[in-house]
Amino acid sequence: MTGLLDGVSAAALGAARPQRLGRVTRMVGMSIDVAGIAAAIGDGLELMPGGDRILAEVVALREDRVVCLAFGDTTGLRSGTPVRDLGGPVTLRVGPALLGRVLDGTGVPMDGGPSVAGADVSVAGQPPHPLRRGMVTEQLPLGVRVLDGLVPCGKGQRLGIFAGSGVGKSSLMSMIARGTSADVSVVALIGERGREVAEFIERDLGPAGLARSVVVVATSDAPAMMRLRAAFTATRIAEWFRDQGRDVVLMMDSITRFAMAQREVGLAAGEPPATRGYPPSVFGLLPRLLERTGLGERGSITGLYTVLVEGDDMNEPIADTARSILDGHIQLSRVLAESNHYPAVDVLGSISRVAPMVVSRDQAAAGGVVRELLAAWRDAKDLIEIDAYVAGTNPVVDRALATKTAIDAFCRQSIDEVSELGATREHLASLVADGGAS
Repeated sequence: MTGLLDGVSAAALGAARPQRLGRVTRMVGMSIDVAGIAAAIGDGLELMPGGDRILAEVVALREDRVVCLAFGDTTGLRSGTPVRDLGGPVTLRVGPALLGRVLDGTGVPMDGGPSVAGADVSVAGQPPHPLRRGMVTEQLPLGVRVLDGLVPCGKGQRLGIFAGSGVGKSSLMSMIARGTSADVSVVALIGERGREVAEFIERDLGPAGLARSVVVVATSDAPAMMRLRAAFTATRIAEWFRDQGRDVVLMMDSITRFAMAQREVGLAAGEPPATRGYPPSVFGLLPRLLERTGLGERGSITGLYTVLVEGDDMNEPIADTARSILDGHIQLSRVLAESNHYPAVDVLGSISRVAPMVVSRDQAAAGGVVRELLAAWRDAKDLIEIDAYVAGTNPVVDRALATKTAIDAFCRQSIDEVSELGATREHLASLVADGGAS
């Protein structure tokens, strides 16, 4: 008898073990009330309407029942639908086989390929210990001239790309995906247009780029829990590769859609709305997500997050919160975009907080001179445009007028062009070769 039991797999024993089922008692909006299960916050549930299987996650507790939100379509759910407790959070499978794959928000392949081989882990992770994080001391080339020269990104830094709709955030992200020198790219498309997914994979990444990338997709029509989960899934995958000693670039488009998904979840769970309708949990969740990237004890995650600002207001709540957490921000200008200046990076409105640690003194000085010239031209712009500025009045403005065309050419770049870091540094030095702004 003992030998027979030894031959039975653990999976078969688990399937034979009695299971306690709950049932759906109510559904209002997105929230689903389930009775008869003693699940904890974050636990996974399996809703079983007919022959279907819908995954859900517990988000709130109410007296003798739990409140969950589904990862998928809830069509067919009714009062009394049986619910199975998974006994813990929904897991994610990670491993080297993820490279080159396109996944949904729960980590399930959606590219028609085979299932992923690897280890099952929770999406919950811990940020690197603040005293054991590595120092950001090395520049990570992004392949975009204006960024590598004037808003340098360090390996392990977290940068935000801030802009209103239609200004070029996704295009800039695609340029970085093509031009970065990182070992692995993890791309999270959160709440974006479904049309852009195939375009990004085929046109922007291409076969070579996809081979060293993992793409996690939750489009705008996906349930809020799926969009929320996709951000944590992408982050956990990036953490796994970092823990193998790899240098990873995590690109997430966008943090604002992630916050909007949490707003839907929080309101459905009964949280009170606060600033612009966002419940307090949104402002607690953002640092929990963003702090997980950076340099670890081995390997690194460089985080690049787009932030869709409402009404071009750079100080709206999500933009302001993200800017306070991140290590720098790239601000895109609608005025530049409307004048066909791409990428539409507003150099004066952008800053990298680690720039002094990752670039040479010569590059820092040259970048400072370019900023001075752009600021001088901006301040005198009104006088220049009405032909009221008198040459010789201000030497810095005179030089700005003489070099503005060359600076604009440096900052412009076609979407399919990749700029080498060495060439960018030489080009930047040539702009200020005659000795500075004074």
